[in-house]
Amino acid sequence: MKLKEIIYLFENASIVQYIGLFFVFNMSIIFIETVIDFFSTKKRRWKDTGANIAIFTINQLLEKTIIGSIGIVALVPFQWLSPLEIPMNIWTWILTIFVADFTYYWMHRLEHEHRILWAHHSVHHSSEDYNLTISMRLSFVEGLFEWIFLIPMILIGFSPFQAIVGLVLVAQYQTWIHTEHIKSLGWLDEVFNTPSTHRIHHGSNKKYLDKNYGGILIIWDRLFGTFEREKEKVTYGLTKNINTNNPILINCIEYINIWKEVKKCRNPKDKLRIIFGNLIWKPEYFEKNN
Repeated sequence: MKLKEIIYLFENASIVQYIGLFFVFNMSIIFIETVIDFFSTKKRRWKDTGANIAIFTINQLLEKTIIGSIGIVALVPFQWLSPLEIPMNIWTWILTIFVADFTYYWMHRLEHEHRILWAHHSVHHSSEDYNLTISMRLSFVEGLFEWIFLIPMILIGFSPFQAIVGLVLVAQYQTWIHTEHIKSLGWLDEVFNTPSTHRIHHGSNKKYLDKNYGGILIIWDRLFGTFEREKEKVTYGLTKNINTNNPILINCIEYINIWKEVKKCRNPKDKLRIIFGNLIWKPEYFEKNN
């Protein structure tokens, strides 16, 4: 981060304050929904909720280490390479969030299409419940490499600070949509990522698989052919559920599955395809051996 950006940050501390307020608001609504569900007749897997809280706590501790700053550190060299520089003002912050949202769509989509990326993103999808604590169920390691998807933003002139804050805001927006308490919001479901559109994204129903990747705006899904409306009851979780509430196992299980399949492969090409290919491909000899 350049000196003038550090000065800007201190002179415009409201940006950091807004992020803090956003975080406090999200924690508040998670607490309120949890209390409501506890005293209501709504069915909820409370061990699952406990796992979500444990994962969130571990992630908060990890963010206080180098993992929390690796994005800024890794993106600075790309800023040096770029001849472009977008200034920081109210209009470019709006643009930042818009571009970060577009970036998030493609990052999110690739995480569903490539096994090694799905290994960390599947953590978020592995619950068979759907409530606000699911928004806290995120991989321990995603911060190590999700910054890579921000490189194009840096090369077109955004600073690492702008890009990361933009992505953080896109992620923070999505807390409130992880709920069944809010039904369809009508035309808003056609423009924004809402509880209805995001419930579909968490569905393991065949017609709901790999749909509604958007962060704040759902228009990206409409543009790129991945949009789906909520038409039938959503079955949450994975197509093959993991059946554990152990926070460590939840984070590691897909990496373990990949490793088991890599060891069964007969050649390097198949091993690479298992790791980096799509989620469903398997060598033909896997079926013969079963």
